[in-house]
Amino acid sequence: MKPKAAAFTKIIKQNEGVIYKITRIYTNTEDDQKDLYQEIVYQLWKSFDSFRGDAKVSTWMYRIALNTALYHSKREKKKGYKVSLDNIVLQEENYDPVFEDRLKLVYAKIKILNDLEKGIMVLFLEGKKHEEIALIMGISKTNVGTRISRIKEKLRTEITKN
Repeated sequence: MKPKAAAFTKIIKQNEGVIYKITRIYTNTEDDQKDLYQEIVYQLWKSFDSFRGDAKVSTWMYRIALNTALYHSKREKKKGYKVSLDNIVLQEENYDPVFEDRLKLVYAKIKILNDLEKGIMVLFLEGKKHEEIALIMGISKTNVGTRISRIKEKLRTEITKN
């Protein structure tokens, strides 16, 4: 394997959780998730040479993954159909059906957020600091804090409806 390909593969393997989280939030079916995953990896490969290391690798990956997911989401919306995510199953040894049901509900409510809000919540749930979320999303740190508060309230309201 060539050095560039080996370095790229290593980065993808170390950070593939980033890609999986984005694909899960921005798609509705397993096939769409796989397609988006491949598209994100392709876009990362295309821009790999231009990555200068000014930001963390994960920040660069989130930025490209979110932009790719947003483009994919807009393209899917034009198709005009949606499929339910009723069959999500956690793959953990300590299976807790109550936890799984709550997790499904949270993800279902995150899916109804607008594209910017989805991206912010994925990063927030990942444990990213406001500064990093701001850098990835291209908004101010103050705006991130305000939006997170509003999104949390929106999600609380939506979840208590059920």
